[in-house]
Formats: sequence, structure tokens, C-alpha cells
Amino acid sequence: MAERTITTESLRVTRVRVRVVPVLSTMIASLAALAPLVSTAPLMPPLGFLMLLAWRLLRPELWPVWIGLPLGLFDDLVSGQPLGTAISLWTLTLLVLDLMDSYFIWRDFWIDWLVGAIFAIIYMLAGYWFSGLRSSPMAIETLLPQIALSILCFPGLVRICVRLDRWRLPL
Repeated sequence: MAERTITTESLRVTRVRVRVVPVLSTMIASLAALAPLVSTAPLMPPLGFLMLLAWRLLRPELWPVWIGLPLGLFDDLVSGQPLGTAISLWTLTLLVLDLMDSYFIWRDFWIDWLVGAIFAIIYMLAGYWFSGLRSSPMAIETLLPQIALSILCFPGLVRICVRLDRWRLPL
């Protein structure tokens, strides 16, 4: 068998890949809000937030708490939500997940899916409230398809994170 030689260039590429892939994948997921979909009610799940959750639940040591600020700012600018919505909600989510990790040691796929579903519901309801729609005639029931789609999309996003994680980490 041929041995792999490790060069400084390959180490540099690996270090960049380890740091950049999670951030870039979350930003690309946030860009999904720019997809030209036309509907009478919100339907597109907050893929950037769900990707952040997927990475955080997959690799708890990966995200520092402050990463919610720049990634949330990017999501606010792309999604059209009022500035500060994703910044505050993403940072709060990371803080709560850090707190949860100190209390709950054992988790599995179903618990992560439940945690992701709960945080997705809270995120969308808080986004509804922050956007000022609470005083509009639009009923909160119009969020139900978006919530259901977000809950169903979450395992797929975790799967994408797992594949990206295998690619980004050296053997």
C-alpha cells in the first residue's frame, strides 16, 4: 500500500477546511431564503438556523457562542428579517444549548431531532413576533406548514452535516 505523505500544504488546506466548511455551509443554507419561490404563506424553512442547529448538535465543541452574532447578521441581511432577529435568536440558541450540554450528557438521534424541532418552532414563532406580524390580520396558523417542513427537513440537514464533517476532517 502506498503511504500518504503529509506536507505542510496539505496540513494548511486541512486546517482551512476544518474551520471554513461549517461556517460556509451555514451561510449557503441561509442563502436558500433567496430562492425565487412564490407562495401566499411562509413555506421555506429557516435553513440557515437549522444548519446551525445541526452542526451544533453534531459537534458541540465546534461553535463558540459568539458565532451566532456574525452568522445571525448574515442571515438577517439575506432573509429580510428585522436586523437583530437572527443575531439575538441564534446567540440565545447557542447559549441555551451550552447550558443544556452541562446538564444532559447522553443524547441520541431522536433527542437531537426533538431538540431541533423545539428550537425551530421557537425560532419561527419569535421571528413572527419580532417582524411585527402579531398585529396583522395574518393568523399564526399560516406558520404551521413552515414549521412542519422545518421539522421534517432537520434530519436531512443533519445528514448533510455528517457528510461534510467526514470530508472536512483528516483521516
